[in-house]
Amino acid sequence: MSFHIQDDQSDDAIMAEINMTPMVDVMLVLLIIFMITLPVIQQAVKVELPKANSVRNEIKPESVQLTIDSKGQIFWNSTPIDLKTFDGYAQKAAEKDPQPEINLRADKSVKYEYVAQVLAASRRAGLTKLGFVTEPD
Repeated sequence: MSFHIQDDQSDDAIMAEINMTPMVDVMLVLLIIFMITLPVIQQAVKVELPKANSVRNEIKPESVQLTIDSKGQIFWNSTPIDLKTFDGYAQKAAEKDPQPEINLRADKSVKYEYVAQVLAASRRAGLTKLGFVTEPD
């Protein structure tokens, strides 16, 4: 910034002027630098990339509805079975990949003994995805 005092006016009047030359010089240098580097940045090997689908193919496991009614009767997907037959069904289900999800629906008045027998048979067979189904309040 430069200050210039004019002699024909009084000493109290000072005129301030901004010297624009250094700023214009810097801007021209930056413009030249950008003009030189821009083509270098944009140069790249042109390759036609293959198309790919990024959606994962997820295999959902089947779901088995296991029901125990108030009398202790076991139902495998609405088919009545006994505990011995359940052992065979559970063994086959445990061997599948992915293992099916077992949704256990037990009547609220069933004896815990029947539920415990089903849980023990499921554990022996190697079923790991076992969930209890209840009704909300």
